[in-house]
Amino acid sequence: MNSNTKRCGLVGVITALAVLIPTPAFAEAPSGPEILLPKMAEFIPALIAFLIIWVVAAKFVWPSVLGMMDQRQQKIQGDLDAAAAEKANAVKEHQEYQAQIANAQNEADEIIAEAKGQAEAERARILAKAQEEAAATVAKARDAVSSERRKALAELSDSVIDLSVEIAGKIIGNSLSDSDQRKLAEKYLMEVGGGHDSDA
Repeated sequence: MNSNTKRCGLVGVITALAVLIPTPAFAEAPSGPEILLPKMAEFIPALIAFLIIWVVAAKFVWPSVLGMMDQRQQKIQGDLDAAAAEKANAVKEHQEYQAQIANAQNEADEIIAEAKGQAEAERARILAKAQEEAAATVAKARDAVSSERRKALAELSDSVIDLSVEIAGKIIGNSLSDSDQRKLAEKYLMEVGGGHDSDA
């Protein structure tokens, strides 16, 4: 600020000199090198007036001018600082926003992976249950078929025995009792059945 004060003081001196130095009439204007030298009778009052104006200006005018310049500079610096702070806040908020997006993406990936895992586990559970139910159904069907087969074979055996007893009674006659004929037919069927089993 000292350089500004000196510059303003120099401008004030030049202005005061230009105003205070009386200008002679054009008819009496000196010519030659005399035009550059002021007259002492005019120079001393002009110098005193300049010093008074300079002191008044330095005391009252320049402090307010310099104060306004300081305020202006402080305002500009404050605006620059505020802009820098806003830029830093914007960068920070952008980074936080990017971090939130990354976290949300990670959470979404985890949720998708968990959902896939649960779906795969449920699929495996349903498949295993279906296989168990199918195996149980097949086993039940086999048991039912085996039971029906045994029942059919038993009924067929009884029919064959009855038929054999009847045929044997007609062929042999009444020499054997019904119980003896039945035992004979059952023995024959067992031998025939054992032969079939051995063949199988």
